Amino acid sequence: MVKSQPVSPLRNLLAGGVGGVCLIVAGHPLDTIKVRLQTQPKALPGQALLYQGAIDCLRKTVANEGLLGLYKGMGTPILASIPVTAIMFFGYALGKKLQQKHPEESLSRVQVFRAGMVAGGFTTFILGPVERIKCLLQIQASSGERLYTGPSDCVKQLYKRSGLVGIYKGTVLTFLRDVPASGVYFLSYEWLKDVLTPKGESVGELSSARILVAGGLAGVCNWMVAIPTDVLKSRFQTGESGRVGEGGEPCRQAPSDPRSL
Repeated sequence: MVKSQPVSPLRNLLAGGVGGVCLIVAGHPLDTIKVRLQTQPKALPGQALLYQGAIDCLRKTVANEGLLGLYKGMGTPILASIPVTAIMFFGYALGKKLQQKHPEESLSRVQVFRAGMVAGGFTTFILGPVERIKCLLQIQASSGERLYTGPSDCVKQLYKRSGLVGIYKGTVLTFLRDVPASGVYFLSYEWLKDVLTPKGESVGELSSARILVAGGLAGVCNWMVAIPTDVLKSRFQTGESGRVGEGGEPCRQAPSDPRSL
């Protein structure tokens, strides 16, 4: 059972927003490598893959684009981090409230999982387009071409070609990724906090180090569930070249070829 502890919404928003920005700054280089590995083209007969693995991708990215190449597409997620955090906590609180008879009622593990899924569903409507823009900016340099000068230019070009449908491409896959993954995240986080709480103490007295461990391990659990759908999402969201051919129609190439971007 997980005891519900009311916390100031403003504190949640501020703490979550700051934490979200720190998470993006620390994790974005690894995310860039992940997306490039997920979307790299199939090797032609007799040729090797563009990237042989994470270390090779890191080495080639830094060699060709410098350290800043690892931070391509970071601006949009940072701008979205505070509203995403606010919506996530709102969704989680709503998910808990819908299952409680009174605010102090403890939640079962299954109820925590359900509340986490609600939170994941709510954030999808912002994360869908954010992920779309981020992925396109992360992989376009692999071709040696720069079709988008930045997030705003990417949005303008996508909207010009396909309207909102182009911007929200892959949102359904983002939903299918985040709903179960968020449920697992909140479930494992709450469970780990209980496990790490010494006997005779409450979860509210848990040290920062133990909370950090619980959050880190919960993140691992989250990605173990999310990664298969995330691969599909990344390939689908980057599966058009963005080039405009004759008649103003976008030209299309192999869905998973980053060189087409």
